[in-house]
Amino acid sequence: MEQQQQQRDGDGGAAEADIERLPADLLAHVLSILPTFRDLSMAGGVSRRWRRAVERSLASRRRLSFAGQRTGDDTAARLVCAAVNLRDLDISRSCWGCQITDEGLIKISSADCVGNLTSISLWGLAGITDKGVVQLVSRAYSLQHLNIGGTFITDESLNAVANSCTNLKSIILWSCRHVTEAGLVALVNKCRRLECINVGGMRVPPESFVGLLSISPALRIRSIPQILNAGLQVS
Repeated sequence: MEQQQQQRDGDGGAAEADIERLPADLLAHVLSILPTFRDLSMAGGVSRRWRRAVERSLASRRRLSFAGQRTGDDTAARLVCAAVNLRDLDISRSCWGCQITDEGLIKISSADCVGNLTSISLWGLAGITDKGVVQLVSRAYSLQHLNIGGTFITDESLNAVANSCTNLKSIILWSCRHVTEAGLVALVNKCRRLECINVGGMRVPPESFVGLLSISPALRIRSIPQILNAGLQVS
């Protein structure tokens, strides 16, 4: 029995050795198939070689999601910086929480991929303010979809979006209660390709949205009360 155990241990060691002999490119390709951030984190903890392979695998990823994972500013920024071909970034807060602050957004804003991002979700990140958001969106020139609902941003962030993200097609501002009508007007005025805006839970008077439709009649405004006799269609 002892001999059989030794044989099994030897087989396991041989299998481990085989994995370690994989070329760096092939190991990175295998790791790029891992579906979740948690799997990548665990793989990166195996060894320095595997950590480098994880970072190398990120270079081919088009989408990266930290939603539901406990990650901090440094880890998120390091992985985003490695994902040079990224197009879709999701760092939403979920029940477990992403511990991302303004410092993390500022670090992420320096990543080479930011100028090519078409979708960013910052949903529910209570630790961010205008400081980090402005820094990030000011470099996201290709942005088409932005989810910033459930945060404490103000008109300052919307003005930055309006000035930098002229290709924006949709934005979620659900429960952004510090945003005013002036910020919405600036956004709609400058983002002429904007198709849809979610304003549920905001403190802006419903009547104010009529003015947005006078700027962009085709704009779809979601999650607002019906306004009688105003010609405003609720989606």
